[in-house]
Parts: sequence; C-alpha cells; structure tokens
Amino acid sequence: MSFELVRGMNDILPEDVGWWRLIERAIRDVARRYNYREIRFPIVEHTDLFTRGIGEGTEVVTKQMFTFPDQKGRSLTLRPEGTASAARAYLSHGLQANAPFQKWFYLGPMFRYEKPQKGRHRQFHQYGVEALGSLNPSLDVEVIAFAWTLMDGLGLGGLSLRLNSIGCSNDRDSYHEVLRAHFADAIDSMCSDCRRRYDENPLRILDCKEAGCRPHIETAPGAAEHLCDECVEHFDDVKSLLDHLGLAYEIDPHLVRGLDYYTRTVFELISADLGAQDSLLGGGRYDGLVESVGGPPTPGVGFAGGTDRLVLVLQERDAPIQPDRLDLFLASIGDEGRRLVFELAEQLRRAGLSVELDHRARGLRKQLTLANQLEARYLVVIGEDESVSGAGKLKEMDSGEELDVELTAATLVAAVKQGGGTK
Repeated sequence: MSFELVRGMNDILPEDVGWWRLIERAIRDVARRYNYREIRFPIVEHTDLFTRGIGEGTEVVTKQMFTFPDQKGRSLTLRPEGTASAARAYLSHGLQANAPFQKWFYLGPMFRYEKPQKGRHRQFHQYGVEALGSLNPSLDVEVIAFAWTLMDGLGLGGLSLRLNSIGCSNDRDSYHEVLRAHFADAIDSMCSDCRRRYDENPLRILDCKEAGCRPHIETAPGAAEHLCDECVEHFDDVKSLLDHLGLAYEIDPHLVRGLDYYTRTVFELISADLGAQDSLLGGGRYDGLVESVGGPPTPGVGFAGGTDRLVLVLQERDAPIQPDRLDLFLASIGDEGRRLVFELAEQLRRAGLSVELDHRARGLRKQLTLANQLEARYLVVIGEDESVSGAGKLKEMDSGEELDVELTAATLVAAVKQGGGTK
C-alpha cells in the first residue's frame, strides 16, 4: 500500500529548502536590526482563543479552522494564524504586569481548510511580527518599515502601501450602521455571505470578491470618513511619519482586513512588479485583542505574510539558489580504505567540514560519479597504499589540480580552508 499526500499538505523537498532558508535568514536579520525577538507558539490552541480573538463571524472561524475534541472532550484547534497566539502568550507568562512592552517575530506552519491552489495550502507557512504595549503611531510606522525593509532586502521592487484606518470600537459601531444604510436597498441581490454579514458584521461585506457584489461595495463610504477625533489624530500621525520616512502609500477607503481584531491602522504592502496579485503581506493595529481573550486593555500592532507565496514570487523572479557545496568527498578502495575513510569522515565533520562518502560499497568509478553529482569541492581517494603510508592526494574538483597531503583531519581541514574556505 502506498500513501499519497493529504490534500492541501505539501512536502518541501531539499532542492527547494534553500528558498525558505533565504527568507528565514532575511527575516532574522531584519528582526535583529529592529530589535524584535523570536517567539515560538504551540501548533494547537484552545478553540475559544480564536473564536473570541479572531471573531465568530469571520470566514476563518466559520469555515476554515481544523477543530477537534481531545480525549477529555475539550475543543482544540490547529492554529490558523499567529496574532491570537501572541496575545495568549503575552498573558500566559504574565508579561502584561512584568514586561508590558514586547516586540516579537515568528515563523511557522498554520492551518486553514481552504481550496488548495498554487501558493495556497491547507498547511501553509507564515512569518510575522507583533509589537504589544504601545499606542504610539511611531510603532505602527516601525512595523510598516520593518516589512518594507524585509521586502526591499529580498529584491522586491515597486513597493507601496495600501493604507486605511477603521477606527476604534466606537467608530466601528457607528460605521456599521452607515454600511447597513448603504447596502440596505441592494443586500437582497448580493451573495449569501454578504447577506449573513449584513446582520453579523457589515464591515466584512467589504472583503467580498463576488462580481455581483463589487459595484455596491465600490460605492460604499470609507471607514476613515467616520473616525472620532482621537483616531483621526492617530491616523494623521501615521501618515506624517510615513511621509517623513519617504514610504509611499495610497489610501484605500475599503481596506479592512479579514479578521475582527483589527482597529485603527490597517495596511497591505504591495509590489507594482507583481501584476494583479500584488499584495505581499498585511497587518495593522489590534488594540482590543488582548482584552478580548481575558487580559487588560493592551494596544498592539503587527503584520503577517505567507512564506509559501513569497517563495513562489522569488522563484519566478530570480535565478535558482545555489545549494551549499559539499567540502570533501572521500572515496575508498578495499576494506582498509573504507575503514580509514569512515574514521576520517567523522573527524572532519566534527572539525566543521561537510563530508560525504559512499555507503553502498560500490566501485571507485561510481564513487567518483557520485562526487561529481554532489558537486564536491575536493576529492580524496583512499586505498590500501594510502592507508599504509598515511598520505594521499587532495584534488580540487573545479580545476583538477592535486596536492600531496597527509591523511589527518588537521591537515585536510587546513588544506580545504586554505583553498577557499568552507561554503
């Protein structure tokens, strides 16, 4: 019996892992520069964390979560996103009292029951940052600048922001009524999701992509037109700081993001180089999230992006990533040669070199073929004569040049590093 991949799950093969490592290194480098520390959340959380944090009426909660009971009947969910877990971790470890200002980044798999397509899987990978404990507009802009620096460093050009403010909870309540009044005459002709959202949360109607609904959405009043004085001031400060940094943006009055915890600033970072599918990542403020999951009022802001899609974007734009080259291949002839090769390989690996040998007891010709396939930088062949004398020849594979060497770990390490260092 053979097993196929579970639908929506995906293997990341060794030849593709280099792209993932490239992105992860870039995120860690930018995080270091902005002083964001890595946090790692559990994959499984209590379901209530997401229903209360994300919102019971959101599509993520109603349609996409992988939820199941444990052995004691408690409802658990594979995490569909990272921000709710960040809020839970903030409270679980008492940081609201002991260290209320935190700046984190994370990387890892998330799970949503969606229709699988290119760049979108049911197990997908996400990167993100979360900054908790300050309402200052400078933190909104720092998070945006982090995202911009990351994408720019990965070589993605034509960057700009879609920017909006959806205000505080009081603003949203009044904006809901404005939206209901706008959609009242058309709602019966709109899709079933929009009709449900009309009563539950009319803000979600603005997310609808159905062609029959779009004309009504495009004429809807914008959220930023219905902000209280405090939220207007906050949004003006965000725009002023973006202008000061020279970060281009456009106001999108219908940008609301897809989760209920968002407040005030919301944004998407886009690239003009990507055509219609131009969004790279998105985020915003979530000043009520920590309170909604049982904590004190705590402001927060962050963003998240899909690693899977970012890998596809980079693969389509750049030459393939060259894998790390093998430092040294040790070929053997006869039993004595195999014993010495095995012992020497272990010593060299402990000294920091990447080393491979043949584990299938094959002839020399096939071993040399394997060394070429692995693109080894250097080759040593060890047979009975080399085992007795303790000396052999180190061959540089690219040039074909050979060097007489003692077959000791110290000598071989020095010779390989002198020839260009480990790569």
